Amino acid sequence: MRDLGVGFGRLLEGQRWMARHDRQYGFGLLPGLITLVLYTAALTALAVWGDDAVTWATPFADNWPSPWLGLFRGLLTVVLFALALLLAVLTFTAVTLLVGQPFYESLSERVDRDVSPDGTTPQSGLPLHRELWISARDSLRILVRAALWGVLLFALGFLPVVGQTVVPVIGFFVTGFFLTEELTAVALQRRGVELRDRLTLLRSRKLLVWGFGTPLALAFLVPFVAVFLMPGAVAGATLLARDLLGEETAGGRDGDEDADADEGEPVSGS
Repeated sequence: MRDLGVGFGRLLEGQRWMARHDRQYGFGLLPGLITLVLYTAALTALAVWGDDAVTWATPFADNWPSPWLGLFRGLLTVVLFALALLLAVLTFTAVTLLVGQPFYESLSERVDRDVSPDGTTPQSGLPLHRELWISARDSLRILVRAALWGVLLFALGFLPVVGQTVVPVIGFFVTGFFLTEELTAVALQRRGVELRDRLTLLRSRKLLVWGFGTPLALAFLVPFVAVFLMPGAVAGATLLARDLLGEETAGGRDGDEDADADEGEPVSGS
């Protein structure tokens, strides 16, 4: 059970690290804000025209008597919007990381350099376009896995009692796992850890992963919170990646030394 506390502690440490390096925080908000605008526009469009889409997709029900026609299409519209909302929650992190890949990569490197005992950080040695391709490819694979879990949990939600109690709890743990995978991928990919190995690594420390990802998944349910927590979540996930790989972590520098780091001076752990 200790790993649960360690995982949650890394989440908090990431937010504190970001608070000490506020110069980068404003830039870190931009990818989340862009993604939020895109998702809000898509969900708004679905809410406005979802009923028309369902009507177009179910011409066989045009001659059904009232009230069955309205109930059938109304239920399908609700299900469609619920699935879209679930998909938005599951994919928000992946899309935000993809949009903000250059910044988050730089942020993760700075965290590594800050807490590394020798002040160094692993480098992938890959060009940016190659890193973007690998990130997009792996995110799509994770999205497929997450979507399958989402459909399964959505179906189980119709079970009496269990669907309204146990299934939502499982859903948060599943979402937390996939959130953690996406976030730690920034640091682990830079170390050359492939997707299959990342998943194996995360499964070997499930309590650590859940301690980090499940509270974050709960926080992300609050509108706009994901945007403001994302930079600190990436910082915390970098610390978590070091734990997963057994790398030594030293104390970071204080916030008043941030300006020196921005000017290119080497950062060493204290």
